[in-house]
Amino acid sequence: MQDDWEILAADAVPEWFRDAVRGYAPDGRYLAALLWQRGIRDLDNLSGFLDPDCYVPTSPFAFGNEMEWAIARLQQARDDDERVAIWGDFDADGITATSVLWDGLGEFFAPRDRLSYLVPDRLRESHGLNSAGLDRLAAAGVTLVVTCDTGSTNLAEIDHARALGIDIIVTDHHALPAARTDVVAIVNPRYLPSDHPLHHLSGVAVAYKLVEALYERLPDVPQRPLEHLLDLVAIGLIADLVELKGDCRYLAQRGIDRLKTQAKTHDRPGVAHLLGLCQRVGDRATDISFGIGPRINAVSRIHGDASFCIELLTGRDPQHCRELATAAELANGRRRDLQTDLVKAVKAQLARVDLSTADAIVLADPQWHGGILGLVAGQIAQEYGRPTILLNVDETADPAIARGSARSVNNIDLYELVTSQAPLLRSFGGHPYAAGMSLLAENVPLFRDGLQQQLRQRLGATPTAPTVTADLAVTVAELGKDLFRELRWLEPCGMGNPAPKLLVRACWFEALWRTNYRDLKGGKTRYPRTTFELHDGSTDRGFPGIWWGHAVDELPTAERHDAIVELDYNSYSRRYEVRLLAVRPRSDGLGVRHDRHSWLLDWRDRSEDCERTTDEAVVLHDCPYDWRDLSTNARRARTHDRKLALAYSAPETRSPQATWEQLVGIAKFLCRTGTVARREQLRTKLDLGDRALDVGLHALESLGLTVEQTADAVAVSGQLQPCDDAEAAISQALEAIAEAQFRREFFCRAPVTTLADAVG
Repeated sequence: MQDDWEILAADAVPEWFRDAVRGYAPDGRYLAALLWQRGIRDLDNLSGFLDPDCYVPTSPFAFGNEMEWAIARLQQARDDDERVAIWGDFDADGITATSVLWDGLGEFFAPRDRLSYLVPDRLRESHGLNSAGLDRLAAAGVTLVVTCDTGSTNLAEIDHARALGIDIIVTDHHALPAARTDVVAIVNPRYLPSDHPLHHLSGVAVAYKLVEALYERLPDVPQRPLEHLLDLVAIGLIADLVELKGDCRYLAQRGIDRLKTQAKTHDRPGVAHLLGLCQRVGDRATDISFGIGPRINAVSRIHGDASFCIELLTGRDPQHCRELATAAELANGRRRDLQTDLVKAVKAQLARVDLSTADAIVLADPQWHGGILGLVAGQIAQEYGRPTILLNVDETADPAIARGSARSVNNIDLYELVTSQAPLLRSFGGHPYAAGMSLLAENVPLFRDGLQQQLRQRLGATPTAPTVTADLAVTVAELGKDLFRELRWLEPCGMGNPAPKLLVRACWFEALWRTNYRDLKGGKTRYPRTTFELHDGSTDRGFPGIWWGHAVDELPTAERHDAIVELDYNSYSRRYEVRLLAVRPRSDGLGVRHDRHSWLLDWRDRSEDCERTTDEAVVLHDCPYDWRDLSTNARRARTHDRKLALAYSAPETRSPQATWEQLVGIAKFLCRTGTVARREQLRTKLDLGDRALDVGLHALESLGLTVEQTADAVAVSGQLQPCDDAEAAISQALEAIAEAQFRREFFCRAPVTTLADAVG
């Protein structure tokens, strides 16, 4: 599918702002333009963004009572010589979070005597707590479990732990249940407002904040400084793709400084060996996102059990850590091969699909490796412009079970979309951009059709490929050290602050060469890369570049083309180079997008603006229920070449239980009177979006009621006779209502720059 291309307009940057930026970068014209485009315009914010020494980090006790309760329980466990266990997760964020707690709590509890850890197996177990693991911990005398990057919604498992006499402290950053679980403490930034500097913390950063609070309360106990954990924090933050804003950016900056230092001192020999194997020095976020992160993730993807990664990251024996790093490197090589093969297999299936009628891609196969489905789903979603769900079918189960991963695109809320098919799912978890699930294999066609219907109703047309946006237009002559050093002030780059994309017009490629990765045993993997020289006539010399995952014959040579690249420095080869992101035949039809935030006006809670009419903007008076609502209105405004003005106030606050009881009351009225309610009336009355309303209507059926729906109407009949699964269905409804309320609060409180960046 052909992507649309556009470039951000070079809006005028005030001279006072240019002067401030020159204090960091002598030329600074490109840096100033990028910062201005990204909404970093206040001088106080500018200094805190560029220089971590000017940023004031947030206290760990900003989490309030939950942090106080967690620290009090840890102090009690230390005073009473209790056995404490860390329950982690198997991805890079979970592994580094477990490592931070292992090293950090290890200053207060004797490792392996009073402190242990448990990491689930990716291929045999799911994310989160499980009863079998809790049973083993109880048998070992554990009385306190501290989770990291998991645990917020493990209601049944938390009840099981309590029955075993185990207390739980949850540290996590995933979705919250409708009502607080019965745990000692739940330290989760989802409780904080969306504009809070801690709101975007990943699992490892939350774990670090817990240790930081313990260091503050018991400062005379630790033998090593708290800062020795920051390299692990940076690895998890960047690998987990969280928004690098507020304390997230600060911790990533400090962590990369620590990573660069310890890579030389070998304070963490395992990390130093990983950096050596991926030919990086640890001074940039890309050393994590393209180097350390994939190698940690590959272990669980290939082997399932990733628990040895804790020893890899925290161990002090250089020889043992070298062996563990080698095992991670080999797993990553195997992951590349499997990923290459799976992409080909998926595309072969897609060749037999009529994509003109497919709003979502849902494919299943018993031969596909479950550990890499998410990676490939992400590739396919980006290339084909559609949400993608890939499933492995376990034919040995009776009945056969399909398990897999989903990835979103074009700001489609994947969590809301998939949960619209909740009756077909055995298990499901995730967030708007990524998810995992399982269902009966025989229900996959129904699941696929249901998703297609939902998407067609919500989008009204088949999704298109995402727009590729360049930040700056440059020539080959401008590529090199000076531009790299100027742009590097934006680092660390990631979600919310992407690496600058550079447009090179009318260019061509020479000196093409294909190579394949070789693993540590000398064997070639099937993951290709093409190197080249980039020319555009602005200089006699070509500029070196690389195109990962592509063969030589995919790169054009005969005609001039436009290319979008990222400027990089190869520390192994000691040269500046570009990484090719996209290429297409030369075109004069490049769209221009003005300031990425200026199209969205913030009139929230400003009555004088809400009441006026204007030809400048389409005015949105009702708070969005989800990203689809906001995106639909954004497209409507752009169609009329107008801005979109957010002119709504915060909706009425009430508990999920009150909303559920109101829905039950409405259902009783419809049963008693035999009347029909319009779906839009229900949405407005209950203040719910489509997804939460659907889950609530499904829960009504567990009460013995019959719910009949058309495209616009809802009828309810029958008698209240709760079924055996009523409690679970009501719990799901309460959770969906709480999530809907959280989203609406987000749309009321989120900075307009955050909303504009997300919608694009």
